[in-house]
Amino acid sequence: MRVILISYSAQGFALLHSVCERAGHTPVAYLHARSLRPGEPTRRGAGDVVGEIVDALPNGMDLLIPGRKSALPHIVAGYQADLIVCYGFPWKLPPAVLRATNLGAINVHTSMLPKYRGPIPVNWAIRNGDKEIGVSIHWMESEFDSGGVLAQEAGITLGDDVVPQPLWEEVDRRIERLLPRALSLAVAGSPGSPQGEGSATYAGWMEPEFSQIDWSTAREVIHNQVRAIRFGSSGKSGPLATVAGRRLRVLRTSLQPADGIKVMCGNGPVWITESAPVTDSES
Repeated sequence: MRVILISYSAQGFALLHSVCERAGHTPVAYLHARSLRPGEPTRRGAGDVVGEIVDALPNGMDLLIPGRKSALPHIVAGYQADLIVCYGFPWKLPPAVLRATNLGAINVHTSMLPKYRGPIPVNWAIRNGDKEIGVSIHWMESEFDSGGVLAQEAGITLGDDVVPQPLWEEVDRRIERLLPRALSLAVAGSPGSPQGEGSATYAGWMEPEFSQIDWSTAREVIHNQVRAIRFGSSGKSGPLATVAGRRLRVLRTSLQPADGIKVMCGNGPVWITESAPVTDSES
């Protein structure tokens, strides 16, 4: 098959490319989003990411960086591809794009669908205190993450301190195992296993209030709030809080007695074991 690859980073493209080639398929173009939504300003750091993708781009491979969705169906159709393989693309692809290849598009999603459809499933799993996540590969439809599931596997553990790099390395190992199976099923025309709509949940962007700690909330909720924001920022940030009249950015907490600042929550204490002062511009 001729495949168009969509991903979020040089590493993501390299993973998809190698798996597709080993399965006997030919990548013909890469597609990358520079903004979180079509037509929005380029997101911070996007230039560095694009530079890394270009540096690793295979000889002769086109890199497509669209600014709007309206041109995508024509661009994709021009490659006469059989399939789109997507892993990490924040835009909702319009139906015309999904129809612009012979077979359609499949997507790698880091949850056990239909749980946590949407852009940040791992962050929501941490926020909700889940003990593990999984990987699903499914057909793309007009609604986010709603198509038939071609391959799926659970069992990726979420520890109390979820470190991004080891977690994503484990996710990549699951993708290497699952994607060949999904590609074979896609070629065979399998519709995949239907998702149970009654079990579907959505993992959208966190609400603005999530960046502030309310100490009247249950301590487990606050602990997971800190964990989720720390994961999303690769350990560099945390929610804002007022502690003994001081404004702090809470970077790490413990539910067990530990060295640090003990704070009473709605149902018991939590210990702040790592924090940073808040500047006037952050308050």
